[in-house]
Amino acid sequence: MWNYSEKMMDHFRNPRNVGSIENPDGEATVGSLACGDALKFQFKLDSSGRIAEAKFQTFGCASAIASSSALTELVIGKTLDEAKKVTNKEIADYLGGLPPQKMHCSVMGREAMEAAIKNYETGENADRNLEDKQLCSCYGVSENEIRRVITENGLTSVQEVINFTKAGGGCGGCKAKIQAILKEING
Repeated sequence: MWNYSEKMMDHFRNPRNVGSIENPDGEATVGSLACGDALKFQFKLDSSGRIAEAKFQTFGCASAIASSSALTELVIGKTLDEAKKVTNKEIADYLGGLPPQKMHCSVMGREAMEAAIKNYETGENADRNLEDKQLCSCYGVSENEIRRVITENGLTSVQEVINFTKAGGGCGGCKAKIQAILKEING
């Protein structure tokens, strides 16, 4: 059994902002039912350009539900630029922490929010930035996402990258590439 904080369990049992927004300004879906996690994130802006409403729908574990709920609370009232600065570590901290093996759940919510904002800004309707070079085909994790997560969280091992992104946790074929990126970033 995972060691979850009371706040994390509250957001799992009583998730905030679950559902759909009619005519959202931005929306995107990340993940895949094949890997066990999928998340749709939507937002609506007010007249001053702040996030007035944020909602999610997810198929995932308790950590995915709680992280998505926390993310919506963290971004409501923020501008898009402010929302883009919310990190997965802030999401986990807001919940009182997440087990290392569940950090990928906070990353997934942020990915969905970033994709929804990009769709709003570009007028696209893509669920994932297909221009990013996919490093892990098992879980559809891009090289750019791995680099970002390593840098933002000071990751130093392949196992930490697996915990935060799931990349490398399937067939393992990308572990050598992950190790090379870790060496490049960390010297």
